[in-house]
Amino acid sequence: MTEDVDLLDDLLRLCAAAGAEPEVHHTLPDRRGGWERAPMVLVGDDAAQRCLGAARRRGVILVGRDRDAPDVWRRAVEIGAEYVLRLPDSENWLVDQIANATEGVGRPALTVGVIGGRGGAGASTLACALAVTAARGGRRTMLIDGDPLGGGIDVLLGGERAEGMRWPDFAHSKGRVGGGALEESLPALHGLRVLSWGRDDWVVIPPQAMQAVLAAARRLGGVVVVDLPRRVDEAVAEALAQLDLGLVVVPGELRAVAAAKRVASMAGMVLDDLRVVARGPYASGLDEQWVAHAMKLPLAGELPIERGLLAEQDAGEPPGGNARGPLARFCSAFWDRALAGEGVVGPAAGGAS
Repeated sequence: MTEDVDLLDDLLRLCAAAGAEPEVHHTLPDRRGGWERAPMVLVGDDAAQRCLGAARRRGVILVGRDRDAPDVWRRAVEIGAEYVLRLPDSENWLVDQIANATEGVGRPALTVGVIGGRGGAGASTLACALAVTAARGGRRTMLIDGDPLGGGIDVLLGGERAEGMRWPDFAHSKGRVGGGALEESLPALHGLRVLSWGRDDWVVIPPQAMQAVLAAARRLGGVVVVDLPRRVDEAVAEALAQLDLGLVVVPGELRAVAAAKRVASMAGMVLDDLRVVARGPYASGLDEQWVAHAMKLPLAGELPIERGLLAEQDAGEPPGGNARGPLARFCSAFWDRALAGEGVVGPAAGGAS
Protein backbone atom coordinates (compact mmCIF):
# COMPACT_ATOMS: atom_id res chain seq x y z
CA MET A 1 0.00 0.00 0.00
CA THR A 2 1.74 3.12 -1.26
CA GLU A 3 1.52 5.98 -3.73
CA ASP A 4 5.30 6.43 -3.85
CA VAL A 5 6.11 5.28 -7.39
CA ASP A 6 9.79 4.62 -6.69
CA LEU A 7 9.04 2.68 -3.51
CA LEU A 8 6.35 0.69 -5.34
CA ASP A 9 8.85 -0.28 -8.05
CA ASP A 10 11.26 -1.52 -5.37
CA LEU A 11 8.58 -3.53 -3.58
CA LEU A 12 7.29 -5.10 -6.79
CA ARG A 13 10.84 -6.14 -7.65
CA LEU A 14 11.32 -7.74 -4.23
CA CYS A 15 7.99 -9.56 -4.47
CA ALA A 16 9.03 -10.98 -7.82
CA ALA A 17 12.34 -12.14 -6.34
CA ALA A 18 10.42 -13.93 -3.57
CA GLY A 19 7.97 -15.57 -5.99
CA ALA A 20 5.04 -13.61 -4.56
CA GLU A 21 2.11 -12.12 -6.46
CA PRO A 22 1.21 -8.81 -4.78
CA GLU A 23 -2.01 -6.83 -4.64
CA VAL A 24 -1.36 -3.09 -4.89
CA HIS A 25 -3.60 -0.56 -3.11
CA HIS A 26 -3.29 3.19 -2.82
CA THR A 27 -5.84 3.47 -0.02
CA LEU A 28 -6.88 1.17 2.77
CA PRO A 29 -8.75 -1.84 1.32
CA ASP A 30 -11.86 -3.12 2.99
CA ARG A 31 -11.67 -6.36 4.92
CA ARG A 32 -12.70 -8.44 1.93
CA GLY A 33 -10.23 -6.56 -0.21
CA GLY A 34 -7.13 -7.94 1.41
CA TRP A 35 -6.17 -6.12 4.62
CA GLU A 36 -7.07 -9.05 6.87
CA ARG A 37 -6.79 -11.82 4.26
CA ALA A 38 -3.28 -11.19 2.92
CA PRO A 39 -0.46 -13.16 4.57
CA MET A 40 1.59 -9.94 4.76
CA VAL A 41 0.92 -6.21 4.39
CA LEU A 42 3.66 -3.81 3.28
CA VAL A 43 2.79 -0.20 4.03
CA GLY A 44 4.83 2.61 2.52
CA ASP A 45 5.64 5.30 5.04
CA ASP A 46 3.75 7.72 2.78
CA ALA A 47 0.55 5.70 3.37
CA ALA A 48 0.82 5.10 7.11
CA GLN A 49 -1.60 7.93 7.94
CA ARG A 50 -4.31 6.28 5.83
CA CYS A 51 -4.04 3.06 7.85
CA LEU A 52 -5.12 4.65 11.12
CA GLY A 53 -8.15 2.87 12.47
CA ALA A 54 -7.56 -0.32 10.47
CA ALA A 55 -8.09 -3.61 12.26
CA ARG A 56 -4.98 -4.72 14.09
CA ARG A 57 -3.30 -7.77 12.56
CA ARG A 58 0.05 -9.51 12.41
CA GLY A 59 2.39 -9.23 9.45
CA VAL A 60 2.23 -5.47 8.90
CA ILE A 61 5.58 -3.95 7.91
CA LEU A 62 6.21 -0.22 7.49
CA VAL A 63 8.65 0.35 4.64
CA GLY A 64 10.39 3.51 3.50
CA ARG A 65 13.48 4.81 1.77
CA ASP A 66 14.17 7.95 3.77
CA ARG A 67 16.61 7.25 6.61
CA ASP A 68 15.78 10.50 8.37
CA ALA A 69 11.97 10.39 8.16
CA PRO A 70 10.60 12.00 11.35
CA ASP A 71 8.04 10.24 13.54
CA VAL A 72 8.45 6.91 11.71
CA TRP A 73 8.37 4.90 14.92
CA ARG A 74 5.29 6.73 16.18
CA ARG A 75 3.48 5.93 12.92
CA ALA A 76 4.54 2.29 13.19
CA VAL A 77 3.04 2.01 16.67
CA GLU A 78 -0.17 3.73 15.56
CA ILE A 79 -0.83 1.20 12.79
CA GLY A 80 0.46 -1.81 14.71
CA ALA A 81 3.43 -2.52 12.44
CA GLU A 82 5.72 -5.33 13.59
CA TYR A 83 8.79 -3.98 11.79
CA VAL A 84 10.11 -0.74 10.33
CA LEU A 85 12.41 -1.20 7.33
CA ARG A 86 14.57 1.10 5.28
CA LEU A 87 15.44 0.20 1.70
CA PRO A 88 17.78 -0.80 0.21
CA ASP A 89 19.50 -1.87 3.47
CA SER A 90 16.83 -4.44 4.41
CA GLU A 91 16.10 -5.87 0.94
CA ASN A 92 17.51 -9.37 1.52
CA TRP A 93 15.70 -9.75 4.84
CA LEU A 94 12.43 -8.52 3.32
CA VAL A 95 12.65 -10.97 0.41
CA ASP A 96 13.00 -13.82 2.91
CA GLN A 97 9.96 -12.63 4.87
CA ILE A 98 7.82 -12.23 1.75
CA ALA A 99 8.76 -15.73 0.59
CA ASN A 100 7.98 -17.19 4.03
CA ALA A 101 4.58 -15.51 4.04
CA THR A 102 3.82 -16.69 0.50
CA GLU A 103 4.89 -20.31 0.96
CA GLY A 104 3.93 -20.67 4.58
CA VAL A 105 6.35 -21.81 7.24
CA GLY A 106 5.68 -25.42 8.18
CA ARG A 107 7.82 -28.37 9.11
CA PRO A 108 10.73 -28.62 6.65
CA ALA A 109 11.14 -31.69 4.49
CA LEU A 110 12.88 -34.71 5.94
CA THR A 111 16.07 -34.65 3.87
CA VAL A 112 18.02 -37.85 3.27
CA GLY A 113 21.31 -38.14 1.39
CA VAL A 114 22.58 -41.35 -0.20
CA ILE A 115 26.30 -41.92 -0.79
CA GLY A 116 28.04 -44.91 -2.34
CA GLY A 117 30.79 -46.43 -0.25
CA ARG A 118 32.56 -47.25 -3.50
CA GLY A 119 31.81 -46.88 -7.19
CA GLY A 120 28.90 -49.04 -8.31
CA ALA A 121 27.62 -49.56 -4.78
CA GLY A 122 24.04 -48.82 -5.83
CA ALA A 123 23.57 -45.41 -4.20
CA SER A 124 21.72 -43.88 -7.16
CA THR A 125 19.44 -46.91 -7.38
CA LEU A 126 18.60 -46.62 -3.69
CA ALA A 127 18.07 -42.84 -3.94
CA CYS A 128 15.63 -43.33 -6.82
CA ALA A 129 13.81 -46.13 -5.03
CA LEU A 130 13.45 -44.07 -1.86
CA ALA A 131 11.99 -41.15 -3.82
CA VAL A 132 9.63 -43.31 -5.91
CA THR A 133 8.40 -45.13 -2.81
CA ALA A 134 7.83 -41.90 -0.88
CA ALA A 135 5.86 -40.40 -3.76
CA ARG A 136 3.77 -43.54 -4.14
CA GLY A 137 2.88 -43.20 -0.45
CA GLY A 138 1.37 -39.77 -1.13
CA ARG A 139 4.25 -37.71 0.21
CA ARG A 140 5.45 -34.55 -1.47
CA THR A 141 8.80 -35.69 -2.84
CA MET A 142 11.80 -34.15 -4.56
CA LEU A 143 14.83 -36.07 -5.83
CA ILE A 144 18.01 -34.03 -6.29
CA ASP A 145 21.00 -35.33 -8.23
CA GLY A 146 24.12 -34.06 -6.49
CA ASP A 147 26.58 -36.13 -8.52
CA PRO A 148 27.63 -34.40 -11.77
CA LEU A 149 29.50 -37.51 -12.94
CA GLY A 150 26.69 -39.94 -12.26
CA GLY A 151 25.17 -39.82 -15.74
CA GLY A 152 21.95 -38.08 -14.68
CA ILE A 153 19.55 -39.58 -12.20
CA ASP A 154 16.64 -38.76 -14.50
CA VAL A 155 17.90 -41.55 -16.78
CA LEU A 156 17.18 -44.11 -14.04
CA LEU A 157 13.64 -42.75 -13.95
CA GLY A 158 13.26 -42.87 -17.72
CA GLY A 159 12.89 -39.08 -17.86
CA GLU A 160 15.98 -37.84 -19.66
CA ARG A 161 13.74 -36.21 -22.31
CA ALA A 162 11.18 -34.82 -19.88
CA GLU A 163 10.50 -31.10 -20.07
CA GLY A 164 11.82 -29.01 -17.20
CA MET A 165 14.85 -27.27 -15.77
CA ARG A 166 18.16 -28.94 -14.90
CA TRP A 167 21.17 -27.95 -12.80
CA PRO A 168 22.70 -25.67 -15.47
CA ASP A 169 19.62 -23.45 -15.11
CA PHE A 170 20.35 -22.98 -11.39
CA ALA A 171 24.13 -22.67 -11.51
CA HIS A 172 24.06 -18.94 -10.87
CA SER A 173 21.38 -18.95 -8.19
CA LYS A 174 22.16 -16.83 -5.16
CA GLY A 175 20.12 -15.80 -2.18
CA ARG A 176 16.59 -17.13 -2.01
CA VAL A 177 14.96 -19.49 -4.50
CA GLY A 178 11.18 -19.78 -4.23
CA GLY A 179 10.15 -23.30 -3.26
CA GLY A 180 6.97 -23.27 -5.30
CA ALA A 181 8.74 -21.87 -8.35
CA LEU A 182 11.46 -24.51 -8.02
CA GLU A 183 8.95 -27.34 -7.80
CA GLU A 184 6.92 -26.17 -10.79
CA SER A 185 10.04 -25.75 -12.96
CA LEU A 186 11.35 -29.32 -12.54
CA PRO A 187 10.40 -32.43 -14.52
CA ALA A 188 7.59 -34.43 -12.96
CA LEU A 189 8.30 -38.18 -13.06
CA HIS A 190 6.47 -40.99 -11.26
CA GLY A 191 4.71 -38.56 -8.92
CA LEU A 192 7.83 -36.69 -7.82
CA ARG A 193 9.95 -33.75 -8.96
CA VAL A 194 13.51 -34.35 -10.17
CA LEU A 195 16.50 -32.03 -10.41
CA SER A 196 19.15 -33.68 -12.56
CA TRP A 197 22.08 -32.67 -14.75
CA GLY A 198 21.87 -31.54 -18.36
CA ARG A 199 22.99 -33.75 -21.19
CA ASP A 200 25.18 -31.19 -22.95
CA ASP A 201 26.30 -28.43 -20.58
CA TRP A 202 29.05 -29.04 -18.06
CA VAL A 203 28.70 -26.64 -15.17
CA VAL A 204 30.25 -26.31 -11.75
CA ILE A 205 27.62 -25.74 -9.09
CA PRO A 206 28.88 -23.21 -6.53
CA PRO A 207 27.99 -23.83 -2.89
CA GLN A 208 25.69 -20.77 -2.88
CA ALA A 209 23.54 -22.33 -5.60
CA MET A 210 23.44 -25.70 -3.84
CA GLN A 211 22.43 -23.98 -0.61
CA ALA A 212 19.70 -21.91 -2.28
CA VAL A 213 18.17 -24.85 -4.15
CA LEU A 214 18.22 -27.29 -1.22
CA ALA A 215 16.82 -24.69 1.16
CA ALA A 216 13.95 -24.06 -1.25
CA ALA A 217 13.28 -27.79 -1.60
CA ARG A 218 13.26 -28.27 2.18
CA ARG A 219 10.78 -25.44 2.75
CA LEU A 220 8.17 -27.30 0.71
CA GLY A 221 7.89 -30.05 3.32
CA GLY A 222 7.47 -33.75 2.62
CA VAL A 223 10.73 -35.53 1.80
CA VAL A 224 13.84 -34.64 -0.19
CA VAL A 225 16.28 -37.32 -1.36
CA VAL A 226 19.76 -36.27 -2.49
CA ASP A 227 22.05 -38.56 -4.50
CA LEU A 228 25.59 -37.54 -3.54
CA PRO A 229 29.05 -38.27 -4.96
CA ARG A 230 31.82 -39.87 -2.91
CA ARG A 231 34.09 -36.86 -3.33
CA VAL A 232 33.27 -33.98 -0.98
CA ASP A 233 33.82 -30.52 -2.45
CA GLU A 234 32.36 -27.21 -1.26
CA ALA A 235 28.99 -27.74 -2.95
CA VAL A 236 28.69 -31.30 -1.60
CA ALA A 237 29.65 -30.06 1.87
CA GLU A 238 26.81 -27.53 1.62
CA ALA A 239 24.41 -30.32 0.68
CA LEU A 240 25.62 -32.49 3.56
CA ALA A 241 25.06 -29.60 5.97
CA GLN A 242 21.34 -29.56 5.09
CA LEU A 243 20.72 -33.29 5.48
CA ASP A 244 18.85 -34.80 8.39
CA LEU A 245 20.37 -38.21 7.71
CA GLY A 246 22.97 -39.75 5.44
CA LEU A 247 22.93 -43.34 4.18
CA VAL A 248 26.21 -44.91 3.07
CA VAL A 249 25.66 -47.92 0.79
CA VAL A 250 28.40 -50.46 1.51
CA PRO A 251 28.83 -53.73 -0.42
CA GLY A 252 29.85 -56.70 1.72
CA GLU A 253 33.49 -56.81 0.61
CA LEU A 254 36.63 -55.93 2.54
CA ARG A 255 37.87 -53.44 -0.07
CA ALA A 256 34.45 -51.82 -0.26
CA VAL A 257 34.35 -51.42 3.51
CA ALA A 258 37.83 -49.86 3.48
CA ALA A 259 36.81 -47.42 0.75
CA ALA A 260 33.52 -46.63 2.48
CA LYS A 261 35.29 -45.78 5.73
CA ARG A 262 37.20 -43.04 3.92
CA VAL A 263 33.99 -41.73 2.33
CA ALA A 264 32.20 -41.75 5.69
CA SER A 265 35.13 -40.01 7.35
CA MET A 266 34.91 -37.10 4.91
CA ALA A 267 31.11 -36.87 5.01
CA GLY A 268 31.11 -37.18 8.79
CA MET A 269 33.11 -33.97 9.10
CA VAL A 270 29.89 -32.15 8.10
CA LEU A 271 27.03 -34.57 8.82
CA ASP A 272 26.59 -36.03 12.28
CA ASP A 273 24.00 -38.71 11.49
CA LEU A 274 25.47 -41.25 9.08
CA ARG A 275 24.12 -44.79 8.83
CA VAL A 276 25.10 -47.89 6.90
CA VAL A 277 23.00 -49.67 4.32
CA ALA A 278 24.79 -52.99 3.79
CA ARG A 279 24.48 -54.73 0.43
CA GLY A 280 25.11 -58.36 -0.36
CA PRO A 281 26.31 -60.73 -1.55
CA TYR A 282 28.87 -60.89 1.25
CA ALA A 283 32.41 -62.17 1.26
CA SER A 284 33.02 -65.24 3.41
CA GLY A 285 32.57 -64.48 7.11
CA LEU A 286 30.87 -61.12 6.53
CA ASP A 287 27.26 -60.04 7.05
CA GLU A 288 25.40 -56.75 7.52
CA GLN A 289 26.21 -56.60 11.24
CA TRP A 290 29.92 -57.09 10.54
CA VAL A 291 29.87 -54.31 7.91
CA ALA A 292 28.20 -51.84 10.27
CA HIS A 293 30.55 -52.76 13.10
CA ALA A 294 33.59 -52.31 10.84
CA MET A 295 32.25 -48.91 9.71
CA LYS A 296 31.58 -47.92 13.35
CA LEU A 297 28.21 -46.58 12.26
CA PRO A 298 24.61 -47.58 13.00
CA LEU A 299 22.98 -50.03 10.62
CA ALA A 300 19.97 -48.61 8.77
CA GLY A 301 19.26 -51.94 7.11
CA GLU A 302 20.29 -54.45 4.50
CA LEU A 303 19.64 -53.52 0.87
CA PRO A 304 17.86 -56.47 -0.68
CA ILE A 305 18.79 -58.02 -4.00
CA GLU A 306 16.00 -57.55 -6.52
CA ARG A 307 16.33 -59.90 -9.45
CA GLY A 308 15.20 -58.53 -12.77
CA LEU A 309 15.82 -54.93 -11.77
CA LEU A 310 17.80 -54.12 -14.92
CA ALA A 311 15.14 -55.70 -17.13
CA GLU A 312 12.46 -53.65 -15.36
CA GLN A 313 14.45 -50.46 -15.94
CA ASP A 314 14.81 -51.31 -19.63
CA ALA A 315 11.03 -51.67 -19.74
CA GLY A 316 10.61 -48.21 -18.18
CA GLU A 317 10.07 -49.27 -14.57
CA PRO A 318 12.12 -47.13 -12.15
CA PRO A 319 13.94 -48.57 -9.12
CA GLY A 320 11.31 -49.15 -6.46
CA GLY A 321 8.56 -48.99 -9.07
CA ASN A 322 7.39 -52.52 -8.30
CA ALA A 323 5.52 -51.91 -5.06
CA ARG A 324 5.70 -55.60 -4.12
CA GLY A 325 9.40 -55.96 -4.84
CA PRO A 326 11.98 -56.32 -2.06
CA LEU A 327 13.56 -52.93 -2.84
CA ALA A 328 10.25 -51.09 -2.53
CA ARG A 329 9.43 -52.94 0.70
CA PHE A 330 12.82 -51.97 2.12
CA CYS A 331 12.20 -48.32 1.24
CA SER A 332 8.66 -48.35 2.63
CA ALA A 333 9.93 -49.72 5.94
CA PHE A 334 12.64 -47.05 6.00
CA TRP A 335 10.11 -44.23 5.52
CA ASP A 336 7.78 -45.70 8.13
CA ARG A 337 10.59 -45.47 10.68
CA ALA A 338 11.92 -42.15 9.42
CA LEU A 339 8.61 -40.32 9.46
CA ALA A 340 7.32 -41.76 12.74
CA GLY A 341 6.93 -39.29 15.60
CA GLU A 342 9.16 -36.29 15.03
CA GLY A 343 10.89 -37.77 12.02
CA VAL A 344 13.85 -39.17 13.97
CA VAL A 345 15.24 -42.24 12.28
CA GLY A 346 16.13 -45.06 14.63
CA PRO A 347 18.29 -48.05 13.76
CA ALA A 348 16.62 -50.89 11.93
CA ALA A 349 15.63 -53.91 13.97
CA GLY A 350 18.77 -55.77 14.87
CA GLY A 351 20.95 -52.92 13.65
CA ALA A 352 24.21 -51.81 15.18
CA SER A 353 24.17 -48.88 17.53
